[in-house]
Amino acid sequence: METAIAQLKAQLNHAVVGQTTLVNDLLIALIAQGHVLLEGPPGIAKTTAAKSLAKAIQASFQRIQFTPDLLPGDLTGSEIFQQHTGQFQFRAGPIMHDIILADEINRAPAKVQSALLEAMGERQITVGNSTYQLPDHFFVIATQNPIEQEGTYPLPEAQLDRFIMKLIVDYPDAETELQVLKLIREQNKQNTASDSSTISMDDIKSLQQQALNVYMADAVEQYIIHLVMATRQPTQYFEDQGQMAALIDYGVSPRATLALDRCARAHAILSGRDYVTPDDVRAIVHNVFRHRLIPSFQAIAQNLSNEQLINMILAKVPVL
Repeated sequence: METAIAQLKAQLNHAVVGQTTLVNDLLIALIAQGHVLLEGPPGIAKTTAAKSLAKAIQASFQRIQFTPDLLPGDLTGSEIFQQHTGQFQFRAGPIMHDIILADEINRAPAKVQSALLEAMGERQITVGNSTYQLPDHFFVIATQNPIEQEGTYPLPEAQLDRFIMKLIVDYPDAETELQVLKLIREQNKQNTASDSSTISMDDIKSLQQQALNVYMADAVEQYIIHLVMATRQPTQYFEDQGQMAALIDYGVSPRATLALDRCARAHAILSGRDYVTPDDVRAIVHNVFRHRLIPSFQAIAQNLSNEQLINMILAKVPVL
């Protein structure tokens, strides 16, 4: 299985040049059985990454462009009256696929966002009086553009909490940009896409089961709990008790605890280990906390980002 994982990473890194961290984080979320919110400027291979991942693991893929005029039925499907039978028949919508790219999710109105979030949380959709199960490997990669906010519907904090991780992707450097230019030119000459699949959905399911059985010592579990509690009760972890408490309005939810546990296990699997270390937790804590931590007005006034607040917590919470 380690060889298959290495081949999968190599294939994805070839298709998505310069986004090694993004590829690794998407695999972590997939193995942890969560969904990802991906934030970054346009043209940084978000769609390419999702399509390449689907092809590499033999999964069905669908890209959905979210717009203000989108209706829930456009996402989930609807019941169509069949005149020759006199009955309604369900016509599945684009959400009935293994991997969904929800492009610019913050451009869709609240009803459409809610329909997607029900699918993410319950792995099912409701149309009329009927409920339909989604594929076992249902995986959502939702994107939002941080540059343009006009005509958008920002996701509420309670809905953001449903994403296991929020990934931040920026423009590539000059060397990577050159590699992308050459890769696209060669692909256009050969009129070919990336390599064929190297791992199956059954292999992914096996990895998901392995992740649940990865050993985690009590000390690592306690480390996760203390990181979470430091966002809710900062006065117990910082010498200047009032300062940190004044910088955080709301700490992370219990979903963050579960996400840290699952993502740390997946990170260990991808690192070729059958046990979790504190380094696994630290490697993914920013992705898990950044969209769940709500800074205070004082923190915003001091121009402190969530990344900086998380770094402050990591510096103060010791490994037991």
